[in-house]
Amino acid sequence: MLPSIFEVFKIGIGPSSSHTVGPMIACNTFISALKDLDLFNKVSRIKAYAYGSLAMTGIGHATDKAIILGLMGESPKSVDVDKIQDWIYKVRSDNKIILGGTNEIKFSYGNDLVLDGHHTLPEHPNGLKLFAFDQQGLLLYSNTYFSIGGGNVLDEKSINNRYSTEKGTNISHPYPFTNAQELLDLANLHKKSIAEITFENEMVFSDESYIKTHLQEIWQTMNSSIYRGYTSNDEVLPGGLNVKTRAPNIYQKILKLKEDTGTDSLFLIDWITLYAISVNEENARGGRVVTAPTNGSAGVIPAVIKYYEQFVYRRRYEKINRPLDEIINEFLLTAAAIGMLYKKNASISAAEMGCQGEIGVSSSMAAAGLTAIMGGTAEQIENAAEIAMEHHLGMTCDPINGLVQVPCIERNSMGAIKAISASKLALLENGIHLVSLDNVIQTMFETGKDMQIKYKETSEGGLATVNIVDC
Repeated sequence: MLPSIFEVFKIGIGPSSSHTVGPMIACNTFISALKDLDLFNKVSRIKAYAYGSLAMTGIGHATDKAIILGLMGESPKSVDVDKIQDWIYKVRSDNKIILGGTNEIKFSYGNDLVLDGHHTLPEHPNGLKLFAFDQQGLLLYSNTYFSIGGGNVLDEKSINNRYSTEKGTNISHPYPFTNAQELLDLANLHKKSIAEITFENEMVFSDESYIKTHLQEIWQTMNSSIYRGYTSNDEVLPGGLNVKTRAPNIYQKILKLKEDTGTDSLFLIDWITLYAISVNEENARGGRVVTAPTNGSAGVIPAVIKYYEQFVYRRRYEKINRPLDEIINEFLLTAAAIGMLYKKNASISAAEMGCQGEIGVSSSMAAAGLTAIMGGTAEQIENAAEIAMEHHLGMTCDPINGLVQVPCIERNSMGAIKAISASKLALLENGIHLVSLDNVIQTMFETGKDMQIKYKETSEGGLATVNIVDC
């Protein structure tokens, strides 16, 4: 069955879709299950155990906070980010938690929330076990959840059917596809764009008005995260690494140049860099962003869309003669189709694939989206997506101190620039090329499997092992 586009693009909070958004959703699901089983009011104690990558970089990725917030009934999309620190402080100091927002129970941060980085569950590196007990200490309910990337969560019953389920087709979709070649064949057979195919498939889940409205909500959230990033007054990002924020300073320096493109022919790169870094600094401080397809890669697609809006659409408006929201929807629909291919045939989890599964996938999606709105054919869109990923193959996920800051933030600007380059290169050709997108997705998957665990979001290898000296 094909996933919804809103499983590819989710509104959530930083710093990580797999380590923050995912655990929150898992805890929300657990609370819902307790209510459905009529057990919620009997719960007197909750215990949570995070394993593998989820635990090893848990503090830096705010997994502990996410679990608490999720158990409180807060969701990634609606939680008040300005109140999070106060809520967490109160839980830790009072040794109590308001389960589901209504049921106050005892909760010891040190004893009832365990980050076990020494063990990894066999099904997936991001495992979370949750247990609910009654007043006598008897187990009421338990379940195991796996955060598989992009804020998507599977429980212990569905994880083993993950690939067989996701790779199958669903006859309820008007245009089912399992790989890029099938998508191209559908586009050519039915004389439809990739965006049109994606939209009509999405109609299985929602009506036209809902889809268009929520696509614009996705873009507005992305756009807001750009603005919040470069207008922030924070001088240092949280987490203890003391990384200085750069977006506000970059913005001021760009303004001083007065957009004199005659002085610097690469002036546009400064803006693209600003847009991407703004989003990911906002993500790093725990602000609201969109998984695109993950939080760690949340800045790539917004940066490319903003580039188009500011430097293509606004300067060629009379020639384009299309509403901007319609164009952005086409971008997101096209990008989502490419994201689905990676989710179905590989993974967007850095704990499985390394950073090629995050920045690489987002760059591939962005290249496809940009090519579509620039008038590219389905073949050129597939080519652009392939080019972008081809040059991210093998990228490790090695965050220093387990924080989504170094090298993650800069990688978003590089991913955005590569996406634009890939799109432009594809548009210069006719779409015929040697390596297919299906080939490169399979290669990414195999590369991820071969990659040593220490390079897959454990902070045990690569740049994560660099000694940091305070200057």
